[in-house]
Amino acid sequence: MDQIKAVILDLDQTVLDRTRTFRAFAASFINEYFFHHHGRDELVEDMMVRDEDGYKDKRELFSEVLTEYPWAGADKPELEQLMDYYKVNYVNNAILMDQGLEVLEYLRKKYQTGLITNGRTDIQYGKIDRMGIRGHFDIILVSEEAGVKKPDAVIFRMALQALGLSPEQCVYVGDHPVNDVAGAANVGMKTIWLQSNQPWREELNVKPDHVIRSLQQLMEIL
Repeated sequence: MDQIKAVILDLDQTVLDRTRTFRAFAASFINEYFFHHHGRDELVEDMMVRDEDGYKDKRELFSEVLTEYPWAGADKPELEQLMDYYKVNYVNNAILMDQGLEVLEYLRKKYQTGLITNGRTDIQYGKIDRMGIRGHFDIILVSEEAGVKKPDAVIFRMALQALGLSPEQCVYVGDHPVNDVAGAANVGMKTIWLQSNQPWREELNVKPDHVIRSLQQLMEIL
C-alpha cells in the first residue's frame, strides 16, 4: 500500500452502520403506525428481512407492508404517505460505524479521501449530513446524481478524475463483493472488503487485497 494516495469508501454498511440505522428506523415506523399492536418486535424483524439489506426498492417494500401488515381499516395510509415517512425518518436515524469518526479523521491526515455510494441523492446526502461527515471527504459521488452506479467502471473513473490520481494510487473500501470489490478492482484499484452481511461470490474473478471485519481495522492496514 506504499503508493496509495487516496482512500475511497462506500457509504452503506461501510461508513454508515446500515443494519443499526434501518433497525432504528423500522422500530420508529412500527411504533408510529402499530403502537397498540402486541407483536411490534416481530414486525420490526419482518421489516428487516423484507428490506434485503437495503437492496429492495422502497416502493416495493412499503407496498408489501401495506398489503401484509395488520392495518386497522380506516387508519391504513396511502403508499406516498409511507414513502414520505421513510424519506424524513430514515435519514434521521443514520448511525456511523463504531469508531467511524476516528477512522475518517485518521485517513484524512494521511490521504485524500472519497466516497462513492449507490442510492438517491437526497437520501444519501441526508445520511451523510446527519452524521456530520461531508467535510471528511474530498469528493462524494452519489449514483443518482452521477447518472451511473456501481459496479459500472464509469463511476470509479469519475472519482479518479476528480482526485487527479491513477487507479494504482487508490484503494477502495466497501462491503459488497460485486458493487465495491469487483467494481473497483476492474478499473485497477486496490481493494479492501469489509466483510459484513453480503457473502463472497465465488464466481468473481477478483479477490480483495485485504479483508476486514470492522472499519477501525483500516487504521492497522493504512
